[in-house]
Amino acid sequence: MGFVDYEVEGAVGLVTINRPKALNALNSAVLDDLKAVIEGVDTKTVRCLIITGAGDKSFVAGADIGEMSTLTKAEGEAFGKKGNDLFLEIESFPIPVIAAVNGFALGGGNELAMSCDFRLASENAVFGQPEAGLGITPGFGGTQRLARLIGPGMAKQIIYTARNIKADEAKRIGLVNEVYPQAELIPAAKKLASIIAGNAPIAVRNCKKAINEGLAKNTTAEAVQVEEKLFGDCFESYGQKEGMANFLRKKDDPKKVKHVAFIDE
Repeated sequence: MGFVDYEVEGAVGLVTINRPKALNALNSAVLDDLKAVIEGVDTKTVRCLIITGAGDKSFVAGADIGEMSTLTKAEGEAFGKKGNDLFLEIESFPIPVIAAVNGFALGGGNELAMSCDFRLASENAVFGQPEAGLGITPGFGGTQRLARLIGPGMAKQIIYTARNIKADEAKRIGLVNEVYPQAELIPAAKKLASIIAGNAPIAVRNCKKAINEGLAKNTTAEAVQVEEKLFGDCFESYGQKEGMANFLRKKDDPKKVKHVAFIDE
């Protein structure tokens, strides 16, 4: 695609937003390209996805202010819906999605990162929701996901002040899982993605679905009903049969244990 590159290594897909001269800012064309790439991922062979930005300065510096500056009220709402629809699609994507944040993740960039399952960051990464300083609110889910990830009090402080935070603080407050030197970020993301991709695919997908759908329920009682159904769905799959058989082989005789290569299910 014009602004988004895609490559596959084994069972891991790497999506790169490639608009480095604009610090990978999201305009309508970039959103369209990203949507097309995401919808084109073959989830039968790709078991984990990584999203990153081109260059070493920026993951995504935000939505394109040049495009937004002339929008009417109706056009602004439509642009917000365009981003929200895509980020909801990424959030509910059947396979895990890792954000490898390699620099600025501001506004729409932080919102994109938050739509992924979790975030790995380089030491030079910077996060923030600067919209209040631009006369707008976050428009691609920032007010909702940030509060859910780090708690409403801290989210309100970051959003109301429009201040940026560095990678180490982002990790401290739970926005980021791990921080790496710049050169180690993508290798670390690929290694982690490969570990995830090596587990039983139906089980991993159902784990993601159980967490996401359970968090949307009002009570724990309702949430565990979602888990029960997805737990049951794993049984009679190749992954469940071979995974448990291998465990029992190991328990019976450690010499009988073997590496389980989970087939596509």
